[in-house]
Amino acid sequence: MRYTKKIIISILTTIFIISATGCSQKAKDVSADNKQITLTISAAASLKDSMEEIKTLYTKDKPNVKLTYNFGASGTLEQQIEQGAEADIFISAAPKQMDSLKDKSLIQDDSRINLLGNKVVLIVPNESSLSLTSFNDIANDSVKKIALGEAKSVPAGQYAEQVFTKLNILDKVKNKAVYGKDVKEVLTWTESANADAGVVYATDAKTSSKVKIICEAPSDSYSSVLYPAAVLKGSKNADAANEFLRYLSSDKSKVVFEKYGFTFMPK
Repeated sequence: MRYTKKIIISILTTIFIISATGCSQKAKDVSADNKQITLTISAAASLKDSMEEIKTLYTKDKPNVKLTYNFGASGTLEQQIEQGAEADIFISAAPKQMDSLKDKSLIQDDSRINLLGNKVVLIVPNESSLSLTSFNDIANDSVKKIALGEAKSVPAGQYAEQVFTKLNILDKVKNKAVYGKDVKEVLTWTESANADAGVVYATDAKTSSKVKIICEAPSDSYSSVLYPAAVLKGSKNADAANEFLRYLSSDKSKVVFEKYGFTFMPK
């Protein structure tokens, strides 16, 4: 009888330990799910409006994830990352900057995707009386100033130079050019009529009620506008960063990006 009692006590003790361990593990898992995480996304300035809207949607689904954006010229963001700036995800407005980070082994290669596409357009202030119908017309004497992105760091500026080079008027355009630190500054200068015209992305023009689009650049005059995105190797929250990148490739994000005029590309 005494022996049987010892066996029963031993069995009950074992069950208690297993149960306690399971509860502890479950609590640990729940704690991990609710852990507060901050993700820093360095993204091309032309993404600002769409990414802010996505932020609102994502944080409703993932209240434990705080999204912090660092918007700017893709080249400037690339340099910041190379110099050690903390970031979890990089979204560039051209492959060049992403390729540079890849060459320096600063991105998770298997996370890289071509997220979006865009178009290059010529814009003027709404009140403009200039008779412009094409990019070629920028060479006319009636145009005194044209706002462009700084080609060394702003992909929109690089695409603009490709267009004007193809049209054989780059030298004439450079004599009239004022250079912005990013595409949003180019848009602002054109909106305020501090420039007679500007070259921006179609998505930027779509967000403004103060400019009108004259035309799109000929498709064969510049490289396709691609927005690659990738998780950075230096990310301290790589799992969460990959999860957010998957969200950016989802149908929910597609609705937002297409609303702002982007071409959605992930498969």
